[in-house]
Amino acid sequence: MIKVIIADDHKIVVEGLLSLIELHKEISVVGTATHGKEVLHLLENNEVDVVVLDIEMPVMDGVEATKIIRKQYPNIKILILTMYNTIGFIRKIAETGAHGYILKNKGTEELITAIHKVHNGGEYFGEDVTKTLIASIKNKNIAGEIKLTKREIEVLKLLVEGKTTKEISNILTIGGTTVSTHRKNLLAKTGISNTPGLVRFAVKNGYTS
Repeated sequence: MIKVIIADDHKIVVEGLLSLIELHKEISVVGTATHGKEVLHLLENNEVDVVVLDIEMPVMDGVEATKIIRKQYPNIKILILTMYNTIGFIRKIAETGAHGYILKNKGTEELITAIHKVHNGGEYFGEDVTKTLIASIKNKNIAGEIKLTKREIEVLKLLVEGKTTKEISNILTIGGTTVSTHRKNLLAKTGISNTPGLVRFAVKNGYTS
């Protein structure tokens, strides 16, 4: 029996995964969590083989949780289940030592296959994820790997200048919610977790005025 923990901050996703995994008698879900700290608490009180983690969660995200689990529970396998197929996130997760990375828009069969593969000591990266990795290897230009829209670049440059969401909104004549969405997309594409990190990325890749 493969004992699994599922972590995702969307209840409907967790419930859907539970109902699908229950069809496979060789896998048992011993707990669910909405963020990384809950996962760590569950690991203290349960025998677990595989942790299925979303990346973007409140309190503690999947990247930070992966780092801690790899350090404190080296025998537990970690499978990332996310909607982000961006080289920034894939690289960051690979660096933390996760054993697999698959996308939420794929079928249940891939999830079950991935759980079995990592549990048996292998690694599993989904087909689309592998294509993104191969494309990044072929492209030697770091900035070229992460394709930003014209508006995202404008927002990034203003963030570098230290502008607030309201100031960016006024300068670009767009709503504050739109600015926040662009910032969120920048974080997702680069795999960076905060604004200071985005500033460093911008400087390194020439996105400064």
